[in-house]
Amino acid sequence: MTRWRSAKLNRLGSAIFSEVAEWKQAAREKGLALIDLGIGSPDGHPDEAVVRELVKAVQDKGNFGYPSSEGSLAFREAVADWYSFRFGVELDPHKEITALMGSQDGLSHLAMAVANPGDTALVPDPGYPIYSASLVLAGVEPYPVPLLPEFGYLPDLDSIPAGVLDKSTFMLLNYPNNPLSAVADLSFFEKLVYLGFRHDLLLIHDIAYSELAFDGYRPPSILEIKDAKKTAVEFHSLSKSFNMAGCRIAFLSGNEDAVSSLKALKSNIDYGVFEAVQQAGIAAMREDIRSGLGGRNALVYQARRDLLLERLEEWGWIIPKPKATMFVWAPVPGGVTSRSFARELAVETGVIVIPGDAFGQYGEGYVRIALVQGEDMLKEAADRIGRFLGGLSVS
Repeated sequence: MTRWRSAKLNRLGSAIFSEVAEWKQAAREKGLALIDLGIGSPDGHPDEAVVRELVKAVQDKGNFGYPSSEGSLAFREAVADWYSFRFGVELDPHKEITALMGSQDGLSHLAMAVANPGDTALVPDPGYPIYSASLVLAGVEPYPVPLLPEFGYLPDLDSIPAGVLDKSTFMLLNYPNNPLSAVADLSFFEKLVYLGFRHDLLLIHDIAYSELAFDGYRPPSILEIKDAKKTAVEFHSLSKSFNMAGCRIAFLSGNEDAVSSLKALKSNIDYGVFEAVQQAGIAAMREDIRSGLGGRNALVYQARRDLLLERLEEWGWIIPKPKATMFVWAPVPGGVTSRSFARELAVETGVIVIPGDAFGQYGEGYVRIALVQGEDMLKEAADRIGRFLGGLSVS
């Protein structure tokens, strides 16, 4: 037992990541070359216009002082321009936007900024791990909301007890969804916003995958709903849309009070995003407005999705085709558990996927596959998986 380790820290994160590291080592010891489809880390690089702007900004000696913790006005104005272009939503860059060092930064801190210890928050199950971890940090009690296939992986809002809604401070959602790759339409968001008004509930929507959508689908923003800014905020990241994951640049927009609270907390924690990175982010959003940068990136993942699923279908594993994200949510064949399937696949083939139960109890029976390798590697991964499936009863 480690002496200098808090009990709270022991409640953070998922043991799955240390387990996956052990699976990888076992595969290496067998001489297998790994194909890692586990973590959703983009393998592409930013557009050349973005790289040029970053290089130029890094060479500007004036950018090496402390940046503003809320982001430069130029960055926030670029966000407002991009939201107007992309969603038709008008945002006040002075009051309704703040910059973040990645959306994980904001997601991990917002609960501390808007809720008190002992409060209740509604969180999705399955859900991205930071959602629950942020509640641990803030001392907020989770109320898990199942996301089930029979409801299209949308929460059944009518099934949540009114008493729970009344005592809850906020609700976390994520569409397009990680890990489920599920999507939501404006009619769902209309119902959700009405729920927020009726129960004085802050709605926190994570829309990091809005630009990775396929087959002509364009994910909406919750802020498109009339008066949504009175009850909702939205996290967006440039990591996935524009291949800028290592830059750590994102933002929160929407409800002025919630944005202000996060600004106040973060002003006591950090000094904001490196100005050169903010300028690169401005370049990315402007290039998207000019030439559809995010859409070009989405086409890469769409082609990967099609290749992988078609190849796996040839081997007998039929997986629903997602409309968005860089992930495939795949039902486990053969009647085995998520974890045993992922472990044996890793050790026997070197292909790494994440078992669905790592995202919550309702993730059992699925694995998440990340489309973060090139097409040749995905073909090889599919063939390794297919040969592995030969020993299972695929259904």
